[in-house]
Amino acid sequence: MTWAKKLLRVNLTKGTCTAEPLNMEWARQYLGQRGLATKYFVSEVDPKVDPLSPDNKLIFATGPLTGTMASTGGRYSVITKGPLTGAIACSNSGGYWGAELKMAGWDMVIFEGRSARPVYLNIMNDRAELLDAADLWGKTTWVTEETLKKKHQDPLMRVSSIGRAGETGALFACVVNDLHRAAGRSGVGTVMGSKNLKAISVRGTLGVSGIRDPKAFMAATKAAKKVLHDNAVTGQGLPKFGTQVLMNVINEIGAMPTRNHRDIQFEGAKDISAEAMHAPRKTDGKPNLVTNQACFGCTIACGRISKIDETHFTVVNKPEYWGASGGLEYEAAWALGSANGVNDLEALTYANFICNEDAFDPISFGATVGAVMELYEMGVLTKEQLGIEAPFGSAKALTFFAEQVAKGEGFGKEIGMGSKRLTAKYGHPELSMSVKGQEFPAYDGRGIQGMGLAYATSNRGACHLRGYTVASEVLGIPVKTDPLVTEGKAGLVKAFQDATAAFDSSGLCVFTTFAWTLQDLAPQLAAACEGDWSVENLGVVGERIWNMEREFNNAAGFTEKDDTLPARLLKEPAKTGPAKGLVSGLDKMLPEYYEARGWDAGGRPTPETRARLGL
Repeated sequence: MTWAKKLLRVNLTKGTCTAEPLNMEWARQYLGQRGLATKYFVSEVDPKVDPLSPDNKLIFATGPLTGTMASTGGRYSVITKGPLTGAIACSNSGGYWGAELKMAGWDMVIFEGRSARPVYLNIMNDRAELLDAADLWGKTTWVTEETLKKKHQDPLMRVSSIGRAGETGALFACVVNDLHRAAGRSGVGTVMGSKNLKAISVRGTLGVSGIRDPKAFMAATKAAKKVLHDNAVTGQGLPKFGTQVLMNVINEIGAMPTRNHRDIQFEGAKDISAEAMHAPRKTDGKPNLVTNQACFGCTIACGRISKIDETHFTVVNKPEYWGASGGLEYEAAWALGSANGVNDLEALTYANFICNEDAFDPISFGATVGAVMELYEMGVLTKEQLGIEAPFGSAKALTFFAEQVAKGEGFGKEIGMGSKRLTAKYGHPELSMSVKGQEFPAYDGRGIQGMGLAYATSNRGACHLRGYTVASEVLGIPVKTDPLVTEGKAGLVKAFQDATAAFDSSGLCVFTTFAWTLQDLAPQLAAACEGDWSVENLGVVGERIWNMEREFNNAAGFTEKDDTLPARLLKEPAKTGPAKGLVSGLDKMLPEYYEARGWDAGGRPTPETRARLGL
């Protein structure tokens, strides 16, 4: 079983909390977390809804393996219609909150309507109530978590909350749990803020029961953990260096977007790399990195805990930032660093602390700052407008903008719109490096061709976690493909997208796929859950989820014209590295992708595809 078979429906307008049985027919079709919650969402919400209206819903969901002994079984997702994109949004987080919700006896929580005043939801096993959050409004996630644990006199309580960015309407605000784990992309925290919902505090003591075959499950999870341990990436690279292990690798192959994608290699990459985080500082002899950290049930432990140099200009007069907290991961280090030409590791760490503290996405934030810096260098934006000189490479501008977005002040309000709206406002929409309004992650589609197609077709806007072909094109997992060619990439992207949808819906972390395939996931699900969880069926489940998300976006108004990339990647050849002279070959890959998906020329699933997938 492993599903709790129960969801909590919270009507914020009425102030009610109601338990409902989980739709198990849907669970067998969509598994859990991303898939099952999206099925609920698309069944209940008009695709044309304004993301920030009370009619939009917000769902926090676990998977059937969340809270179990399966490695990395601590995940949960937040599903809504994203305000940054207007598309389906599903943002995944680790830490301990997801497992706590499952152990309290709930598979998911569905929020409806809008509270007339700030509230938080408190869950203690089967008891759930909305409580006043007036004293928490205007506070950071760090203060919110500490306050709620003291208020309820429970240090073991888990808290998921928004910071000031979500309250003031930054369109890429996120939801942060356990101080520095985040459901980070697409503005899910903005929707939470629009509902006057500050936090969800959870304490669960019921555990997870109902494993279909406990002995088989123990054997399957033990075998799967050995695969993770024996793999070079999940057993060695990620524990020691975290995702930052990629910084120098991606830079060397010429796929590191730099200075708003004007370049694809960053001369300062070594200064903000995993190796740099390990090296003792000249100032105090201590490294930036304090230790690694694992989420619930994780045997990889790729999380970073860092400490800023106390004499650095960002914190010299701010002792509240002298403690150790969530450090840089690759995407954040890239977005705050390379994307802006900034190679000051301590400044990046400070900006990352601010992103965690006030809950906003460092990828969209950093990429938007990259556009601002380009506009500044073009003379379109001035020091008077910005409040600071902001050329590429300015660590002071980067950290100043982070503080402004956190507080919703000054030009930070404009940065909070995201790069698509900001660049359009100032007459240069071509400078937004985004798809469907969501900013690119840390891979250039000219240097890694498959990722360009993955960005263009991602259902939640530009994203690396919807089809991480970097695994194949760069790392050779599960097979090595050439990153500079377009041949075969349509099928590769589809396979990664479908498999990822299944992993995201299981309750396990997608980082396991550096070592695992569906053949490692299937026996764990089959031993834990009732139903058919063969490799073949999991592939169909993943494909069904992908097409369901696509149909919601189509109904929301997206068309094949939105499956594209900025002109910079399509027309401006890479200047250096192995990809020198190349542009993205999206025009070759996209028709092949539509055919592989069983979609028509307009990017719509055909009747045959819909029938085959039971949509």
